[in-house]
Amino acid sequence: MFTRKLTLISLSSKPKVWASPFQALYSTHIVQNDPILVRDFIHSALYHPSHGYFSQRSRSVGVLPNTIKFNQLQGRKAYMRYLDNVYKQSDISWFTPVELFKPWYAHAIAEAIMRTANFSVPLKIYEIGGGSGTCAKGIMDYIMMNAPAKVYNSMTYTSVEISPSLAEVQRETVSEVRSHIPKFRVECRDAADRSGWEHVEQQPCWVIMLEVLDNLPHDLVYSDNQISPWMEVWVERQHDLETLRELYKPLQDPLITRCVEILDLDKTKSTSAAVSTLKSIWSKLHPKPRRSWLPTGCLKLLEVLHEVLPKMSLIASDFSYLPDVKIPGERAPLVSTKKDGSSSDYESYMEAKGDADIFFPTDFRLLERMEHYCSGWLKLHSDHSSKKGKKRRTIILETSSFMEEFGLPTKTRTKDGYNPLLDDFKNTKFYLSVPTHNTK
Repeated sequence: MFTRKLTLISLSSKPKVWASPFQALYSTHIVQNDPILVRDFIHSALYHPSHGYFSQRSRSVGVLPNTIKFNQLQGRKAYMRYLDNVYKQSDISWFTPVELFKPWYAHAIAEAIMRTANFSVPLKIYEIGGGSGTCAKGIMDYIMMNAPAKVYNSMTYTSVEISPSLAEVQRETVSEVRSHIPKFRVECRDAADRSGWEHVEQQPCWVIMLEVLDNLPHDLVYSDNQISPWMEVWVERQHDLETLRELYKPLQDPLITRCVEILDLDKTKSTSAAVSTLKSIWSKLHPKPRRSWLPTGCLKLLEVLHEVLPKMSLIASDFSYLPDVKIPGERAPLVSTKKDGSSSDYESYMEAKGDADIFFPTDFRLLERMEHYCSGWLKLHSDHSSKKGKKRRTIILETSSFMEEFGLPTKTRTKDGYNPLLDDFKNTKFYLSVPTHNTK
């Protein structure tokens, strides 16, 4: 439940803006004198060079010193006890699946690449947000051991990492194998910034994104009731300079507008007059404010990737849903912090102070729809699709299905048959996308 708008502010030569008391105390270094969009607030809270969560905490993503020997653990209780001890002994916010199940998780991804890669050209891999470098090292290890020598010798692996501290960790991890060093490089930049990509890569390549989509900035739109138009949500400092609040403005940001259209949020345009009238009456009798989180950061990244890597194949993995979310709205995030070994969740995204991870569930069908839009096949404002064939072939798999197809599940099985990789990651999925021949 969230509060409704209270005050109408009239600004000359500017759109009318609704101010909301939905607010939070905050160290206001993110929001200065001018309001900012929610996506800019989240981007700064996570990635700002000085006070961002991933910039301040080089150990926000953990590195296990040793591979977990699952076959030596009795079962689920023993595994959970082992994991609990690991977390207590470190100041790590969380360990990624590729870290918990190293090297087998990365090996499965490498196997998926090897089954479909075109080895007539040098293998090029880009990883967005490479974390600790465990995925890069695991993939390169697997290709070195299992691919023809010419494939490994000619391959390149580029990590595009926004966090300088994590970029350094990646270099250290991959350099453990000397022969990997000349094949691997880290570019410390924002992958969604088109200016960072020097030229369009016309050769086939692979893009890997593991637990990246959940940390991409999102926007928020708000509607006062079931039929009122959607409005952009901005964040501003209140007059006391210590409190933040939301502002609601008519839709005008191009990225938000495109995302709303792709989601087809404004379905009222296609309804009959009678249905619209009934909805209008019902919304007045039982008004219900609506909030919808939009993956605008993902849309922007996909637009850039499809422009600069038009022949890319994509492997992405992330959370398909998140439990116990306190923040309102469709596709709402968890805002979680860890102190003295225990985690706690904030009830407002505006409470994030650079000490909290902000992560979102991924709607994989929406991801697929956005990619068809970015590839040029899905058209808006018309028949919703091109008369030509789709430019991308896509598949969405449960993590267990992906690992059973490409991995070695026996390596993560305990003595009594319990398998945390297959049994515990029910809220994660893999998304695979490859280009078709319909590229024009």
